[in-house]
Amino acid sequence: MSHMRFRRVATVTSLLLASTVVASGCGGSSGGGGPKIAFLLPENQTPRYESADRPYFEEDVEKRCEDCEILYNNATEDPSKQQSQAEAALTQGAEVLVLDPVDAASAAAIVEKAKAQDVPVVSYDRLIENADVDYYVSFDNERVGQLQAESLSKKLKENGSTSGPIVMISGDPADSNAALFKKGAQKGFESAGVDVAKEYDTPEWSATNAQNEMQQAITALGKSGFNGVYAANDDTGGGAIAAMKSAGINPEEKPTTGQDATVAGLQRIVAGQQYMTVYKAIKPEAEASSEIAVALAEGKPVKAKITDKVDNGKTQVPSVLFEPVAVTKENINQTVIKDEFVSADELCTGPYAKPCEEAGIS
Repeated sequence: MSHMRFRRVATVTSLLLASTVVASGCGGSSGGGGPKIAFLLPENQTPRYESADRPYFEEDVEKRCEDCEILYNNATEDPSKQQSQAEAALTQGAEVLVLDPVDAASAAAIVEKAKAQDVPVVSYDRLIENADVDYYVSFDNERVGQLQAESLSKKLKENGSTSGPIVMISGDPADSNAALFKKGAQKGFESAGVDVAKEYDTPEWSATNAQNEMQQAITALGKSGFNGVYAANDDTGGGAIAAMKSAGINPEEKPTTGQDATVAGLQRIVAGQQYMTVYKAIKPEAEASSEIAVALAEGKPVKAKITDKVDNGKTQVPSVLFEPVAVTKENINQTVIKDEFVSADELCTGPYAKPCEEAGIS
C-alpha cells in the first residue's frame, strides 16, 4: 500500500486479547519504542480509507516522529468492534486516539473511556457527538452538500428541468457527516427551487442499498418521474446509476452527483454517466491530524492552524476544516490529476481511454 519502513503486526480487537499480537490483514502496529498513537477508521467499503487516509497519516507520523508507534484498526462498519479496538489501544498504552467514528453518537463512550485515562481524542473526518473531544479535523461538510446541490441544480437548469424533480439518496444515518451533507444539499435545492420527489438514507453507505433505494424510486415515480439524482457519495451514486441502467434509463439523461473522487466515480464522469463528484484533499486532512496527534502524544503545544470551533452538542471543539471542490469532466485535470490524487494512467484505462482523450485528460 505504501513505501513506508514500518513494521506491521496486528492490533488486537478485544480488550481480553490486548496483550497479544498476531499476524492479520485488518489491523496494524507501526514503528515502536516511542509514543503510541491509535488511528481508528470506520469502514473499508469506501476506498479512500485504506488507499488514502491510512497511508497519508502513517507516512506523516513517521516524518514527524520516527519512533512513534501507530496502533491501526478498521472497524468495518461495526461500532461494537470499534469500541473493542479503542479499548485495546488504550490498554496497549495509546497516548492519543485519532478516531473516525462508525457511529457518531455511540463513539462518545470511547471518548469517555479515553478521558478517564487522560488520553486526548482527535475526531477525524466525522464529528463525534456529545463528547469532550479535543480536536476535530475534517472538511466543511455542509458545504459539500451545498456544492452537490448547486452543481446538480445548475445542470438541471441547463437541461430545461429547473425544478427537477429529483431523487435524494443520502448517506448512512449513523454518520454525522451524512447529516451535514444532507443539510447542505437540502438548503441548496430549496434555494434553487428544486423539488425532491423521493428521499432515502442509505445504511452503511452501501452501493447495493442505494441501488435498491433507486429501484424503489423508479417503481414509484416511473422512468420519466424524475430528472436527476442527488447521491451523497460515489458509491451510492454508482448504485443509483446501476438501478437506472437496469430499468432501461440512460443515466446521461439523469445527472447524478457523488463525492470522494473515487476512480470508479471519476470514470463514470468521464464516460458521461455521472455528472459530478466532490474532491476532498485527504492528504492535508490526514497530515493535519498527524501533526496534532504527534504533538499531543509528545506532550508538546499543538501548532496546527485552527480554522473554526464546531459545536458537537457538548463542547466547542477546536477544528481544522478544509474546503471541498466540485469536480466535473471539465476540471478533472485541474483538480484530482494536478494534485496527484488520481493519475491519468489509473483513470484512463480500457473503455475510458477514448473518452479521457476526448476530454483532454492527461
